[in-house]
Amino acid sequence: MPEALVAINVDVGKEDEVFNKLLEMPEVKEVFMVYGIYDIIALVEAPTMDQLRETITGKIRKIDGVKMTLTMVIVTRRVKNKG
Repeated sequence: MPEALVAINVDVGKEDEVFNKLLEMPEVKEVFMVYGIYDIIALVEAPTMDQLRETITGKIRKIDGVKMTLTMVIVTRRVKNKG
């Protein structure tokens, strides 16, 4: 299943609102509030690349307060064992 990390820059004061709207989307698996150039990082997953693109361009970028996004499609993913 295609996955992407989406770095999101939002309007000042809209961070919590955008964060919570992302959490409501079934395609968004994890959301991180971060410091730096971007304000939020979202892990997005969809059944196809077309649906992944539609989620990012048709849903995430249209959230009120989102100024800019940077999308990084995940090519390889490995989860490190805790312990």
